[in-house]
Amino acid sequence: MQANTIHYPESADLRSLLRFSAEDGLIWLGENRMVLLHVAALSELRRELIASIGREQARRILTRMGFASGMRDAELARKTRSACSLAEAFAVGPQLHMLEGCVQVEPVRLDIDPDSGGFYGEFLWRHSWEAEAHVQQFGEVDHPVCWMMIGYASGYTSAFMGRFILFREEQCTATGTEHCRIVGKPAEDWPDAHELTPYFEADTLVGRLLELREEMEAMRRSIVCPRRIPSLIGNSSGFRSAYDLMVKAAGTSVSVLLLGETGVGKERFARALHEMSPRRDAPFVAVNCAALPDELIESELFGVERGAFTGAHASRAGKFERADGGTLFLDEIGELPLAAQAKLLRVLQEGEIERLGDDHTRKVNVRLVAATNVDLRTAVAAGSFRKDLFYRLNVYPITIPPLRERAADIPPLAEAMMERFQTLHDKRIAGITDRAMHALKCHSWPGNVRELENVLERGVILAPHNGMIEVQHLFLGATSEDEPHSGLNAAGTLEEHSVPPAVPDLPAAVLDAGLDLESFEQALLQCAVERAEGNLAAAARLLGITRPQLDYRLKKTSRQAGDHGQARSIPD
Repeated sequence: MQANTIHYPESADLRSLLRFSAEDGLIWLGENRMVLLHVAALSELRRELIASIGREQARRILTRMGFASGMRDAELARKTRSACSLAEAFAVGPQLHMLEGCVQVEPVRLDIDPDSGGFYGEFLWRHSWEAEAHVQQFGEVDHPVCWMMIGYASGYTSAFMGRFILFREEQCTATGTEHCRIVGKPAEDWPDAHELTPYFEADTLVGRLLELREEMEAMRRSIVCPRRIPSLIGNSSGFRSAYDLMVKAAGTSVSVLLLGETGVGKERFARALHEMSPRRDAPFVAVNCAALPDELIESELFGVERGAFTGAHASRAGKFERADGGTLFLDEIGELPLAAQAKLLRVLQEGEIERLGDDHTRKVNVRLVAATNVDLRTAVAAGSFRKDLFYRLNVYPITIPPLRERAADIPPLAEAMMERFQTLHDKRIAGITDRAMHALKCHSWPGNVRELENVLERGVILAPHNGMIEVQHLFLGATSEDEPHSGLNAAGTLEEHSVPPAVPDLPAAVLDAGLDLESFEQALLQCAVERAEGNLAAAARLLGITRPQLDYRLKKTSRQAGDHGQARSIPD
């Protein structure tokens, strides 16, 4: 493809991907969160890097930053222009580089052979922010300096082509030339590729520092928590508090009461407690008390002798005997009938059980871990739970906070779950978009970790192979009420408010009421402000407009009301 045949398509499709949500402090480019930074700030960062770790290390870090950015934008190319020609789809990268304010990109030559994977690209760069910033800090130099942008071009093209395409800056305005000129082709086609590829590899200096930090963290964990349980994942203060309590109880035989909402992971904590205890080699037996009929609970827990009741054709050990030497986990213990509660209390106090239909006791050595999502104090007051059993169980309570209070735990949990579901469903995905992760953090999670697990499994299944999980893959059928603070709807776009479906004839109703447009607008604005209790940002969200638009409309209606002698009080 020669230079005179290269024309950028209209960029309206790309500009439409750029969304500003000033009230939430968010900027979106498609599914990716963006930030606006002063070039002066980036220039200062560049100077600090060069001064502190040297030019070569700084170049490597900035190149890799650009590479990661380019790979993200390649995802937009696949989505936005999947039905266009190969050249138009590839043009997304140069056009986004211009839209993002980095540089003006003028194509010179572009040859793409999708069958063989062949690529040759040559472009001119004008107004490079990176060259200008470098010259301001260091003056003109004798080497190319557009390191981050070269990383971007290489990352974008490599992701687009599915192979490593290496761009090199042949000319740079930082050296005094009129413009920058870059050339890209497969790494193996460059005779000096071995000199350039190290800039795209992990930083040896920073990488070693990270390795040392990881080794120190591993040593610290081995001292503080020698048997870290992989199934328990979390970084939030609430999670760490619950985890630390569990660690302290692990080496003892104290009965533990796990408290928390449904789905927070109480059984995982119970299993982790068992694995970290001296009983780890003995059985771990879990019982869901709510799932057992009342008439079978005692036989399930304490065992039964042959002939004890109709249908008892053989003697059978109960859960306590099966867990002898190990841990018995009683989930939903608040659902136990009072008769079973009395026998459970005896087991805890005496360390012995008696099978149904038997006339002698058996000693058991069991560590009891109980869990409930109900308020046992309230149950005691209501007479549905024994007070003495509650005090016996409540010796060592551990409260596991709900997921909505552990937003910091969502990214590591999501990463671990995605990895597991990829293996389970034999599918490879590239990750999760910034917008989808933001939606996960904003969700209220009434089902807690279990709900997150279900949502991410659905996301892995619905995401394209080797693609990214997006909002619409996670929240099928979601409404704006599901994400009250995210500013996103199920399709992943900023919310657009329309006439409520329950009032399809609202325009006709307004006309029938004899209201003129100015009066209706003034009443609607005032109602939104009152409903938001004077919070103008919240009122703007109710109306589906921006805060500046609301300010303008309030001032306009206030002036109009004043002109008619009907001035009303509008909050500042």
